[in-house]
Amino acid sequence: MKDLFGQAILDYQQGQYTEDLKTETSISEEDVLPLPYLFRDYAQMPPLEQQALQMACGRVLDVGCGAGSHALYLQNERGLEVTAIDLSAKAIEVCQLRGIRSARVQNVLDTSEKYDTLLLLMNGAGMCGRLKKMPAFFAHLKTLLNEGGQILTDSSDIIYMFDQNPDGSYDVPLYGDYYGELEYTVKYKGKREKPFNWLYVDYNTLQNVAHAVGLQCELVAQGEHYDYLARLF
Repeated sequence: MKDLFGQAILDYQQGQYTEDLKTETSISEEDVLPLPYLFRDYAQMPPLEQQALQMACGRVLDVGCGAGSHALYLQNERGLEVTAIDLSAKAIEVCQLRGIRSARVQNVLDTSEKYDTLLLLMNGAGMCGRLKKMPAFFAHLKTLLNEGGQILTDSSDIIYMFDQNPDGSYDVPLYGDYYGELEYTVKYKGKREKPFNWLYVDYNTLQNVAHAVGLQCELVAQGEHYDYLARLF
């Protein structure tokens, strides 16, 4: 992996912002991801993210923290003990430069410490990449929860992106086992990352996975673009 995502946010942090990230998926054309958006403050965050940050409590693990905007708010504004983890060494460097006291390069699947809140935002529910991997993924997350702990995560139901037939069915290409399974590609400054798997999961499917591994799941809120925030406990 070239870690173009990490390089882009490090460039922004170091005052070398000249262009944005470009992304595309197996079902959508190239789109622009503005780097300033990754450095947004609380007031600039979508309502679902704001709600998740208000619900966070106790010892928090921010999984896939990116530039660290969520962890920074919880640490500085809410006074919580937050650990930010990401697979990108450059993203973690940015988190440290921004003042996050506990930030490290780590895969959540290699984590064993326990927390009161696991935070998986910006479609964090889908970071396992494939639907068949979700039960094992959430079963592991369950082992990281203190008694009374919670997982706060979001995703979107992307069925709206497919053509609907008169009978109500959808024309979904047989790319994977589930219509929310995509290949995601990142491009930055003329370089292209190797495509990786990403998953958008509808709430009912997430709820079924949660129940299968012994977690309760509640729909906290729904956004305006088929997105939602869920709490697993």
